[in-house]
Amino acid sequence: MQGLFDVINEICGKIQVISDLFWSFPTNFSWYANIPVLGNFSLAIILLIGSGIYFTCSLRFIQVRKFRYGLQVLKNTKKNETGISPLAAFFLSTAMRVGPGNILGVTGAIAVGGPGALFWMWVSAFFGMATAYTESTMAQIFKEKKNDEYIGGLAFYGKKLLKNSAFVGVFLSVMYIIYALLCFPAQGFNTVSSVAQIAEAISGNTIPTNSALYWITFVILLVALVVISFGGIKKVTKVTDVIVPVMAVVYVLTVLVLVIVNIDRIPWFFASVFRGAFQPDAVFGGAFGVALIQGVKRGLMSNEAGQGTITMPAAASDAKHPCDQGCVQAIGVFLDTIVICTLTSFVVIMGRMWLTDNADAWFEMGKLPMFVASVGELAKGDCFHTIVSVLVSVCFGLFAFTCLLGFFSFTEICANRISQKRSFIIIIRILCLIVISFGVLTSIAGLDLSSLWDLSDFANILIAYCNIPLLYIGFRYVKRATAHFEKNDGTSFTSQVVGIEVPVWDEKERDKS
Repeated sequence: MQGLFDVINEICGKIQVISDLFWSFPTNFSWYANIPVLGNFSLAIILLIGSGIYFTCSLRFIQVRKFRYGLQVLKNTKKNETGISPLAAFFLSTAMRVGPGNILGVTGAIAVGGPGALFWMWVSAFFGMATAYTESTMAQIFKEKKNDEYIGGLAFYGKKLLKNSAFVGVFLSVMYIIYALLCFPAQGFNTVSSVAQIAEAISGNTIPTNSALYWITFVILLVALVVISFGGIKKVTKVTDVIVPVMAVVYVLTVLVLVIVNIDRIPWFFASVFRGAFQPDAVFGGAFGVALIQGVKRGLMSNEAGQGTITMPAAASDAKHPCDQGCVQAIGVFLDTIVICTLTSFVVIMGRMWLTDNADAWFEMGKLPMFVASVGELAKGDCFHTIVSVLVSVCFGLFAFTCLLGFFSFTEICANRISQKRSFIIIIRILCLIVISFGVLTSIAGLDLSSLWDLSDFANILIAYCNIPLLYIGFRYVKRATAHFEKNDGTSFTSQVVGIEVPVWDEKERDKS
């Protein structure tokens, strides 16, 4: 079996070379790299940050002006007979956004790009909020109705915008399924291994990876995924409505306690972030572009703004107006990156492990051990350290599990876009379970497939390259919807308002009559 994993790691390594090319092009050419200022920005950075800046300016900083309104939508949300509520859609999208990447991705970004990477995460998130508003509003505009649920997102608005091309809808659905399959193994691995981490923290004993605990957790995980995910979006949201607030609150409070206990390090934290953003320490590569690309890459991997992967939960909402959910999803980016990723960075940066005598060992660790070592540096005392370790491990496991729920559910929606034959849907379900099992069995076998995380980088930028051009194509409809939204004259949103057929919204207007 080791031979099989070695081959997979080798394949992943080669794909990572392609991923780096996508992320770095054309900065890997000397003629471009030597251009003052511009030479530090790859096409991916220009596309992602540039699009966010364009949408922000075109919509007159909608993410700032309507931030409070988005909170009001969440506060005043009500249960709906058709679709799910805006709050439920927010929790579902947060379940997918707030994942292990909020710990592993942030830790990895700081380990490679230094504390300054966090600054560029903030920048990407601020402008990414406008991108999230744009893609989520577009998902609402072009959503479709299936029985008592709304479905939509990247594959749906892509098809509509490109002359109702069935090929485009199928292609984008396949792209999402590939994206999810690339993410499944790592999330399955993380869910099961987090249970063992909790047991080890409580007992103080190392638990073998082939122990009964791993196998029992594996079986429970598969059963839970089948029971919950096969019940449709409404059943999934009943679970995420409970889990997401709990995991977010527990993680935030746990890290805030660490921050308060180490409050004297806060000035140093901010100084290192802003200094490192423009003058990175040589120990982290010493190049401005390193901190920049790590911040943007991990920011995207975490909040997913611009990828189109969060547009499906946005479309599932029974919002009063398409822009309502756009405002809500912009808040999701804020919560994910500005709040949760920043708290993770507090731990890693304030732990200052690279400044200690164990710096070399810290850099040789994997991403999760780096984070745990930083927690240990901040949580002095055996009892305090144990409690914090257990709480962080619980959150880490919930982050991974809710990601699996989201990926599983929306993979099936995309599969239905390709073919509604029951045999095809069953094949997709089995394939998902096999890929998840592969990640778990990797954990049980005690083998390292950390390179699977590198595949996520490739999947992220690949699907972003598919999505962002569509956002520009359909942006005129978002602007019309936004103008109608801000006019707030009491008229309903219909095809006449947006200038293109939107059957779901026309039907809602007829139902009012």
